[in-house]
Amino acid sequence: MLEIVPLGGLGEFGMNMLALSWQDTTIVVDAGIMFPDADLLGVDRIIPDLSYLQQRGGAQALVLTHGHEDHIGGVPHVMHAVHGPVYGTALTLALVEPKLREHGLNDVDLHTVTPRDRVDVGPFTIEFIRVTHSIPDCVALAIHTPAGVIIHTGDFKIDQTPLDGEHFDLHRFAELGREGVLALFADSTNVDRRGFTGSETEVVDAFEEVFTSANGRIIVAAFSSSLYRMQIVVDLAAQFDRKVAFTGRGMIENSQIAQRLGRLHIPAGVQIRDADVAHYPAQDVLCLCTGSQGEPMSALSRIAVDDHRHVKVTADDVVVLSARAIPGNEKAISRVMNHLARRGASVVHEGLKHVHVSGHASVEELKLMLTLVQPRYFVPVHGEYRQLSLHAHIASRVLAGRNPRTQIQIAENGDILHLDEEGIRIAGKAPVGRVLIDATKTGEVADEVLRDRRHLAEDGLVVPVVAINAQTGQLEGVPDIITRGFVMEQSEALLADGTKALINAVEQASFEERTDQGIIKEKLRVELRRFFRKRSGRRPLVLPVIMEI
Repeated sequence: MLEIVPLGGLGEFGMNMLALSWQDTTIVVDAGIMFPDADLLGVDRIIPDLSYLQQRGGAQALVLTHGHEDHIGGVPHVMHAVHGPVYGTALTLALVEPKLREHGLNDVDLHTVTPRDRVDVGPFTIEFIRVTHSIPDCVALAIHTPAGVIIHTGDFKIDQTPLDGEHFDLHRFAELGREGVLALFADSTNVDRRGFTGSETEVVDAFEEVFTSANGRIIVAAFSSSLYRMQIVVDLAAQFDRKVAFTGRGMIENSQIAQRLGRLHIPAGVQIRDADVAHYPAQDVLCLCTGSQGEPMSALSRIAVDDHRHVKVTADDVVVLSARAIPGNEKAISRVMNHLARRGASVVHEGLKHVHVSGHASVEELKLMLTLVQPRYFVPVHGEYRQLSLHAHIASRVLAGRNPRTQIQIAENGDILHLDEEGIRIAGKAPVGRVLIDATKTGEVADEVLRDRRHLAEDGLVVPVVAINAQTGQLEGVPDIITRGFVMEQSEALLADGTKALINAVEQASFEERTDQGIIKEKLRVELRRFFRKRSGRRPLVLPVIMEI
């Protein structure tokens, strides 16, 4: 009996993880994370609950489809439940390696694969099939099991003109479809988008317009994993005689990895350090930076409020947001755009010019995948429930003429799917949930309540209350620090010094930072945590309250 359990990624975006088991052998496909909402203070990332894997005694292998955080970000946190190798393409594993080193995991068996390779794990034979996406070196999986072939698409779109010339392997999907596929697990992210998703090269015309019209610096904000976008922008910079500076830790690290693997080609003399940006005329520079989602401490957010050490924005500069706004980030992105506008910069985003193209298949490509594979069973994955439901509805129309009729199953995280020649069915529910990872990388907890209870019980609660004039950005009165469960010797003197630290932090912040609740709240939280850790050795839960007067 083949048992498949989605541990994350269904009914949500991110945290993708799927477990497949036959008798005593379990393999896991992907180990992604989800980034926390703004109200989960102190939480760095969220990973799936691994109780199911632990109940089965762990997994014999981890198989990765590509190098995006929602597919590899959780790898260091799941290795204690994986007692075997990690399989992935060269770029994917190169992006995983620094994460493992950061967690002291230096003895993990990383096994590099290429498309059309096959590896055996117990009764499973895993075949890797090239697909195109918004990052190089992506693969789908054809998992040959005793019950039949399972195809997992990973994230994909069908790019007919890939930047690196490595085409989507339509032929292999068609061959597998002719031979017979037991089940297809397919990406549903863009199922509500009509037509075909554009090629990565479609953004070139819009960027050429930006390069042609810009009189000052060009600052492009994108995901640090958008290596195709990075290559397009670098090529245009070389064409228009601009120097390129990578700004932001993720952008710098990923550009170095990509160059080392030959996945990013930068002509000699084009790249400069971000520290050297100020030494070149504005019209001769392009900066590629992180922060397309308005993250408070990202490079673009710091540039927007004039808080970046090396990159300053002036009235002639053009800032391009070359990424899709992730749902929930709209306010943060809007805030950054307003700060940039105050500095006189022109802001270009997807709504104004075609500076972004999705990496996920639209509805016609999803139909093509279904037509090629002709699965006996179909399970939509990767997306909120409405997307899974729509994908199931489309599949029912595409596969209406198949004989025997395709059985379609909408699953949710934790559903235990049993597959055999008799059918596909939900046979029970596995324990699933979310594990919150503390920013210190040491505090794993089962949920928000448990995390906060532990934090409060051990170190107490500190609530700094700061009143700021919304018009002038000046402090109104003296900040107050309220504590609960936080008792120290000479606490009055400590709190008095804490108040001084708050006043100093506010005074050192720029006007825009002081009048931006998101940024000033994060600044005060970080500053006060640092203060109490240094002075008392404690790490109280700090919840700043900003009152605009």
